[in-house]
Parts: sequence; structure tokens; C-alpha cells
Amino acid sequence: MIYKALFPRDVLAELERLQRDMQQADGFLPSIRGLARGGFPGLNVGSTPKSVEVHAFIPGLDPSAIEIQLEKSVLTIAGERKSNMPAREDKSTVHIDERFAGKFRRVIALPDDINPDAVDAQYRDGVLHISIQRHEAALPRRITIQ
Repeated sequence: MIYKALFPRDVLAELERLQRDMQQADGFLPSIRGLARGGFPGLNVGSTPKSVEVHAFIPGLDPSAIEIQLEKSVLTIAGERKSNMPAREDKSTVHIDERFAGKFRRVIALPDDINPDAVDAQYRDGVLHISIQRHEAALPRRITIQ
């Protein structure tokens, strides 16, 4: 596969192309544009008094290709997105390739009060939603004064 910039003097596009080539040769490296905030997939992580909620934005992936693991308050989301671009041996030219393809792995440290036996994961419309309940003893409760 040959990458060509649309405009020969687009230095950032050329740098990004070089970095993409390095990523394919040596595994995952952060991109010049856009991945400084965290990587792929994009995440929203929040909590309520009863649970920890994780939303991972992974459009276009089969749910069976996503691996979720919870071990000692560490949540790992991993998988691989296949490229839909023409193969290199097709001698085709790619002008723009902005969609992430390849292996990904995100690791999230969670609070110690989560219940690893009460985890629910759902994938809908490209969003993976993981809800992890907190232990009953960790929930806030009102104490009456005697």
C-alpha cells in the first residue's frame, strides 16, 4: 500500500504517514494528531454511589472481537480492528487513511470497593458500556442517632 499526500507540501500529513508506517512495523505508538488524550478506543469513565460506569467508543467492531478482563481492580479492554484498505500487493494508492486499524489495549485502574462478581457489559451502536457494581458494604448509608 502506498501513501500519498494530497498536497505535496503538507508536512504534517507526511510526518503522520511516516509515523503510521512506524506503528505498523513496531506496534502501537501515539499519533501526532488526536491520540494525546488517551488512545483508542476513546473512553468515558465515571462513578455513582452504587457503581463504576465505563463507556468505550469502538464503532465497527464485532463484540466477539473485544476482550474484557477484570483483575484486582484493573479493567482491561483489548481487541483488534482489521483494516479495510486495499492490500499493499494490489499496488493501490491511499490518499487519506484516518481510521485506526490494528491491535488496541486500554487499562483502567478502578477503586478498591468494586465487586468483581457484579459486572455487566453491553455493546450497542459502537459503544461498549461496562457497569461494575460496588460492594454493598461500601455503599453510603444513613445512620440514625439514638
